[in-house]
Amino acid sequence: MKTFKTISYVWEGRPQQVGDGFVGQSMIPSQRFQDFSPFLMLDHHGPMQVKPSRIPKGVDEHPHRGIETVTVVFEGALQHRDSAGNKGVIFAGDVQWMSAASGLVHEEKHEANFSRQGGILDFVQLWVNLPRAHKMEKPRYQELTSAQIPSVQLNENTQLRVISGELNGIKGPALTYTPVLLAEVIASGESQFELQLPEGFNVAIHVAQGEVVLNNTEKAAAKRIAKLSQQGEWISVSTGIKGARLLILGGEPINEPIASYGPFVMNTQAEIMQTLQDYQSGKMGFLEPVEYSE
Repeated sequence: MKTFKTISYVWEGRPQQVGDGFVGQSMIPSQRFQDFSPFLMLDHHGPMQVKPSRIPKGVDEHPHRGIETVTVVFEGALQHRDSAGNKGVIFAGDVQWMSAASGLVHEEKHEANFSRQGGILDFVQLWVNLPRAHKMEKPRYQELTSAQIPSVQLNENTQLRVISGELNGIKGPALTYTPVLLAEVIASGESQFELQLPEGFNVAIHVAQGEVVLNNTEKAAAKRIAKLSQQGEWISVSTGIKGARLLILGGEPINEPIASYGPFVMNTQAEIMQTLQDYQSGKMGFLEPVEYSE
């Protein structure tokens, strides 16, 4: 017999601007981030109109320690570089999974050609906490193209893409330090389907586009995130004739103390103070300036 998860609550995103090029909404309420552990933050930037610019906008050089940043692009293009020597470009359907771990500095901008041409940009970025045992690991960078992300048709007009973890028998390619489920569902029209989600995980559904009804009772419109119960395994989803795009989040909770300061997330205030000293002394590295041509 199937046991269904219940909907704990549905949260509406709050306006959020990051740097000079990312405007959107913050989806995980800061006062309830323990409800979403290991996820600390989910920002949905867009859909936004990017005006043509010779110099790409976005977020300039900044540090991280103790977390991973995960970027999923729905539309547009982004470029990344960091002090560990990683750099890359991700387009619609691609995913970037950066483990800052012991610390680095990086920047995220509109991709150069996309910036010059302008267009629609729509993406989400997650912060994933790392457990104490892995916070001081060497930084790691994963860039997954759309072609590398396995997908399956749930029905005639609904596609499931699994980025990490396992859902409906499909395993995602991203490497994670703790059990993390990240998947995307794209319905092009009216659809009904069920998902078997891990029991005991913190699980949520972010409605990126469209509108859904969960378990035939709870309605969630675009830019809402629905927190589900840890108990039970199944959730039923219905979409309207305009379809929907959903991001499915699930993770084994990290039951450890959290001490944070801006882009740093550790376990104690003493570790935060050491992190600040390490950053200020240059131990996380630097980025060389970039010159953009006409």
